[in-house]
Amino acid sequence: MSKLKTLSGREIIKIFLLFGFNVAAQKGSHIKLLRIQKDRTRQTLTIPNHFEIDKGTLKAIYRQALRYISDEELKPHFYN
Repeated sequence: MSKLKTLSGREIIKIFLLFGFNVAAQKGSHIKLLRIQKDRTRQTLTIPNHFEIDKGTLKAIYRQALRYISDEELKPHFYN
């Protein structure tokens, strides 16, 4: 079974920038990422900008991102 990587908030944001998300806003240590599709649907993710993201939080971010990005594309960025 694959092992979840240890990632920082900045590393996660860089991953989602590759998928067309942009930084939309920041409130405290949380950064909101936004991607607008051709049909004008808005896709948002909120990422804590911490030095190291807890494993449970990382899994939650991964699951949320699966609504917008396929597992095959996303998995190499989050799992070894």
